Amino acid sequence: MTVGGWRPATLAAARPATAHARILTLHVPGWPGNLPGQHLDIRLTAEDGYQAERSYSIASSGPGETVELGVDRVDDGEVSPYFVDVIEPGDALEVKGPLGAYFVWDAADPAPVQLIAGGSGIVPLLAMARARSVAGGHAPFRLLYSVRSPGDAMYRDEVAGLTAAGITVDWRYTRHAPADWTGPVGRLTADGLAASAWPPEAAPTVFVCGPTGFVEATADLLVAAGHPAERVRTERFGGA
Repeated sequence: MTVGGWRPATLAAARPATAHARILTLHVPGWPGNLPGQHLDIRLTAEDGYQAERSYSIASSGPGETVELGVDRVDDGEVSPYFVDVIEPGDALEVKGPLGAYFVWDAADPAPVQLIAGGSGIVPLLAMARARSVAGGHAPFRLLYSVRSPGDAMYRDEVAGLTAAGITVDWRYTRHAPADWTGPVGRLTADGLAASAWPPEAAPTVFVCGPTGFVEATADLLVAAGHPAERVRTERFGGA
């Protein structure tokens, strides 16, 4: 039953993603399913009646009453520390959604897809990569994942395994790289983008998700390289 669009949900499972992030599996009775790239709102209510609401991208897609989220802790945040450090299976919350129709991949679209993630921005892009596998893997996909260090990569093993599904995966480390890393270390540059992403003449649909600064800088690089702005879709996040 929904009240004002809010549905009751229960945390079904939780597992660590990094030292500061967690993957949460929610059971949401009556969930209508969602498209790859959509998000939801979450509402928490304290015993004294105080409520906090936040939006989170969804790592899963399709039908069913199970919804997967990947949450990275914002140390001065009001909600993410609770999700990463406190909430346990069986705890209750409320969700509203699915939300968003712009930052969504359509499995019927055969155009090449370029996914560019910064940090926990991997969550909705992983939903798209997973959906591609379910759909049969016809659209050419590339993923560029930028993280501070190897230990900061959410879904690291799954992302690395996407190559087996025919998805090209490139990494960018902005602070610390693995010992055997031979590529550049630092922020994404025009040269780095050209080496890892589809060129403009391939006419890809580009999805960029991550912190505001990362998304804006990356979108500027893409447009400067010749990608039409209307084919660059962005989703950004920041501390509340």
